[in-house]
Amino acid sequence: MSTNADHRAGLWVAIASFVLWGLMPLYWHLLKAVPSLQIVAHRVLWSTLLVVAWLLWKNGRGWLRAALARPRAAWMLGLSGLLIGFNWSLYIWAVNAGHVVESSLGYFINPLLNVVLGVAFLRERLSRAQWIAVALATAGVLWLTTRFGQPPWIAISLALSFALYGLLRKLLAIDAVTGLGVESVYLFLPALAVLVWGESHGQGGFLPLEGAPGWGLGLDALLVIGGALTALPLIGFAFAVRRVPLSVVGLLQYIAPTLQFLTGVFVFHEAFDQDRLIGFVFIWIGLAVFALDGALRARRQSAAPAAVAAGKA
Repeated sequence: MSTNADHRAGLWVAIASFVLWGLMPLYWHLLKAVPSLQIVAHRVLWSTLLVVAWLLWKNGRGWLRAALARPRAAWMLGLSGLLIGFNWSLYIWAVNAGHVVESSLGYFINPLLNVVLGVAFLRERLSRAQWIAVALATAGVLWLTTRFGQPPWIAISLALSFALYGLLRKLLAIDAVTGLGVESVYLFLPALAVLVWGESHGQGGFLPLEGAPGWGLGLDALLVIGGALTALPLIGFAFAVRRVPLSVVGLLQYIAPTLQFLTGVFVFHEAFDQDRLIGFVFIWIGLAVFALDGALRARRQSAAPAAVAAGKA
């Protein structure tokens, strides 16, 4: 049973994790001089070393064998690794190509897309409020599509890849950090190959030989630290969800796309006109309905045991 101190610690760690995720566009923007594929490869390389070191320290040398011994784990984590690798690649490219606002839209849509996948693949049933939330978000996406002549494909691709990733991880039901460790192991060699190829073909600049052009020690350090910034929020998230109700975590998750959106508009000065505002408002109202419904459901579920106990007294 978690104590009040555990709950407070989990709450603050969850907030810190979502704030860090929300401010990541500022960090990736510092690496704008580095090609996006190189950033992703370094992100995989250094986060793999950190996560694997953590798992070796925590679970010993048999952690990988134990993880892959689960039924379906090998192929499902391989597929989820491809999805998260695609998500990271598209996100970093979008940030450094000036699409932070649209990227934030993807993570606003994501929770609603999760419930749609739950209906499609897990035979879950939606409440009337959840259907209204999904309809409002769909209306927002359709509005943006008709006003700008094409769907917000960056947002949809980010939301869909992350939702499918979450579905696979839900079906497998493996610890978040262990799952990330296996996925990272799968991605490690391709990432290393990308880095070696880039260095040998003049597209890299990490710790170059004397006289060769490079990105400089400052950017090299940022690339290494980027691996830690990939792993630490997820480790913090895994710590928090064991100590904080999921309904609370579900509300806190909107911190990240909100900060991304504010960064895109007020720091990077990306376009956000009235047409975009209308589309976002539909989606924000849908999210408000979804979040309120979730909070009311959680309150009813927590009140039910108390009512039963009172009836028995």
